[in-house]
Amino acid sequence: MENQNVSPWKANLNWGLILGFVTVIYTAILYFANQMFNQSLGYLSILIMIVILFFGIKAYRDQYKGGYMKYGQAVGAGVIISLYASILSAIFTIVLYKLIDPDLINKLYAFTEQRILDRGTPEEQLEIAMQFSKVFLNPYIMAGMAIVNGLFVGLIISLIEAIFLKKEGAPEPTVVVEEETK
Repeated sequence: MENQNVSPWKANLNWGLILGFVTVIYTAILYFANQMFNQSLGYLSILIMIVILFFGIKAYRDQYKGGYMKYGQAVGAGVIISLYASILSAIFTIVLYKLIDPDLINKLYAFTEQRILDRGTPEEQLEIAMQFSKVFLNPYIMAGMAIVNGLFVGLIISLIEAIFLKKEGAPEPTVVVEEETK
């Protein structure tokens, strides 16, 4: 079913919400399992993003573009999906760090300090690094960074997936020839 009149913003909203809610649920699971700072499990969220973006871009092509889509349209669809998901993730970041567990910022600060110490950073550099980190360890800045990061990662994934999901050219129109009946 080809529907060229639907805005890509509207057409990709559902997949953006799906990716956003799956990301929020995954983050909540990590939080309740006390694994928020587990970097290995953090990489799994990128895999989730890869899979959902693939199906979202493919659905946009098949449902709204008549099975055909240019490379740029595929990238655009992926970025729109990523934007919606990133906004949901940013809202959840604020809720998590401000309402659910305000002490989580302090835990993140201590975790960051320990990682810097583990690298063998001298004491004077540690203090400078921690002052710098403190600026970014603010729920609102973290939410903004979630949007920027989500868009960046979504763009990279979309650039790659669009290579495989694009299908250029329109289908040949079928001409029906009616036979004359005598």
